[in-house]
Amino acid sequence: MFQGVYTAIITPFRNGGVDFGGLKELIDRQISAGVDGIIPCGTTGESATLSEDETAAVIEKTIEFTKGRVKVIAGVGSNDTAKTIRMGKRAHELGADGLLVITPYYNKPTQLGLITHFKAVSDALPTAPIMLYNVPGRTGISLSVESIKELAKIDTIVALKEATGDMAFAARIISACGDDLAILSGDDITALPLWSIGGVGVVSVTSNLIPDRMVEMWRQFRRTESLAARRNHHALVPLFDGLFIEANPIPIKTLVAKYTGCCGRELRLPMTPLSVEAEAVLDVICRRLEIGPEST
Repeated sequence: MFQGVYTAIITPFRNGGVDFGGLKELIDRQISAGVDGIIPCGTTGESATLSEDETAAVIEKTIEFTKGRVKVIAGVGSNDTAKTIRMGKRAHELGADGLLVITPYYNKPTQLGLITHFKAVSDALPTAPIMLYNVPGRTGISLSVESIKELAKIDTIVALKEATGDMAFAARIISACGDDLAILSGDDITALPLWSIGGVGVVSVTSNLIPDRMVEMWRQFRRTESLAARRNHHALVPLFDGLFIEANPIPIKTLVAKYTGCCGRELRLPMTPLSVEAEAVLDVICRRLEIGPEST
């Protein structure tokens, strides 16, 4: 159901509010480049500092702007099961093609607690496809292979955004779940390696800036042009790393603003502007990759 390049879209702000004009420009640019889907209100979309009404509005506008041209997987997860269900229902009613549901953070539930959380969301939304989101570096908790295998038995849990960065762990998930669960990389730097062992896509931060190159790498892989895909991957590794020189989405929002003009640099606290030193490093990387207004 979900495969290919899905952009974890940034949420543009202007004067403290959501810049929906900028969001439309960003989405149109993604679709023109050939991405397979858009994921609003995830980590990259600063979901933690969006109100429930803002989250619903961003999801609604994303669905409106995509006009059915690509799939929309709405970020609705939180560390509160009731809130996750509430936001999941709103997104599903608005027409989202699927829901991205993160592992509950800070609470530190047991594996039973994690399984019960996701089952509760699935039970409350019996017709909504769910993509699990496992990112222990952000949440402080990870689903085990056994828990993921158990959750994959649920018909509506169809995919996993795998963002541990641990390829051995990812290999065990793919081996355990087989065709029951679509595994997408949650880190651009592990996308190609994950595809090579059975992954079927990527939820990309980098594609906010260079969607065409991420799409190209995916299509090269699908056409079994492995050497070309590897060259593309290795060329982009400095950028993949550079986008985490400071906390995501600070670097990517800065570069998108600077090199595409689709939005401004505005962030919400506690996120603060990219440091001058970090921006200089990223500018060098972008120049080497020939990323600039003329290439966007």
